[in-house]
Amino acid sequence: MKWDELSTPCYVVDEKKLKENLTILQDLERETGCHVLLAQKAFSMFSLYPLIGSYISGTTASGLYEARLGYEEMGKENHVFAPAYKDADMKELVTLCDHIVFNSPAQYRKHHDVIRAYNESLRDEKGENPICKESLHRRERRPVSIGLRINPEYSTQEGHAIYDPCAPGSRLGIPLATMKREFPNGLPEDVEGLHFHTLCEQDAPDLVSTFHAFEEKFKEYFTNIKWLNLGGGHHITKPGYQLFELKKLIAYIRDTYAVEVYLEPGEAIALNAGYLVTEVQDIVSNGMDTLILDASAACHMPDVLEMPYRPPLQGGFLAGEKKYTYRLSSLTCLAGDVIGDYSFEKKIGIGERLVFEDMAIYSMVKNNTFNGMPLPGIALLREDGEVEMRREFGYLDFKERLS
Repeated sequence: MKWDELSTPCYVVDEKKLKENLTILQDLERETGCHVLLAQKAFSMFSLYPLIGSYISGTTASGLYEARLGYEEMGKENHVFAPAYKDADMKELVTLCDHIVFNSPAQYRKHHDVIRAYNESLRDEKGENPICKESLHRRERRPVSIGLRINPEYSTQEGHAIYDPCAPGSRLGIPLATMKREFPNGLPEDVEGLHFHTLCEQDAPDLVSTFHAFEEKFKEYFTNIKWLNLGGGHHITKPGYQLFELKKLIAYIRDTYAVEVYLEPGEAIALNAGYLVTEVQDIVSNGMDTLILDASAACHMPDVLEMPYRPPLQGGFLAGEKKYTYRLSSLTCLAGDVIGDYSFEKKIGIGERLVFEDMAIYSMVKNNTFNGMPLPGIALLREDGEVEMRREFGYLDFKERLS
């Protein structure tokens, strides 16, 4: 299929650009010995998991369904963190995940016996580490490693408190005062790792300063751990990212504390590797010209309204920069469903196609069918220029979410 044959709206993932990102992450693993995991909350196009898994160590999840998806579709390392776990979910998570990270001492105490029992069930009669041959999944089942999420209470973000796990009153991670009160004699024997996640689209210096703040406050808990997870939010594949500083930090951690180091990038996996193709359905004017698109901010790119975020647009410029300025909106009834104001070098007509860029991340995973809006198709732009449609959606995908 050719690009201009796509039905709109449609997400298109660029295979060449995805591989370029993955090569950077693969090289990082090889040079530093760290483990890079795909944070599925940002990008869950599972038909590409075999490709992604050929470059990096595995996946990380925010709950049961993502954990199941990573296990079934990539079958490599599989980690999970959630603010809390249901009892029924934990019984399945232990069969899916290598690392389970708890957000509070109460959650650890509630569930760690389930993990211990599972690990003991995997041991053979000689008490050695097991290989269970009755796994329902592609990979052999392994003992689960327990971790705790820490709140360093050290914010490097400016604005966007909604994405700042270190914002005042944050529910994410255990602060130092709580650690000292709940674990006055150090970490429990079965806790093998510590995790923090504080960044959002940030460079290495923010991670370095955060780690040293974390190290200063929580160093007493480093004694017997086996791993440190530095979370996500690392823009490793963004042009200009200070990769050397990241490599230095990883080397320092491994040399100083003799632990494995994990990174959980989401955006970095598919940064600038996707598009959303849309078509102009109408043009209306009420003080300014507005293009009515078959793509929606509210339904197909929610970060535009949530962040707010202005997606890059091929051939589009800032309002007023070029001769023709339009407001880009959608087919929904939400008055505020506006993508933004853009200018163009030429007039835009009904039936023309527009292509938004950087639409692989936090788009497919967040989209919805408000107003009965159709979900965009999902396609792959091959390196040879051919476009392969991977999934199309219809009325039943809307109806079967409801009752």
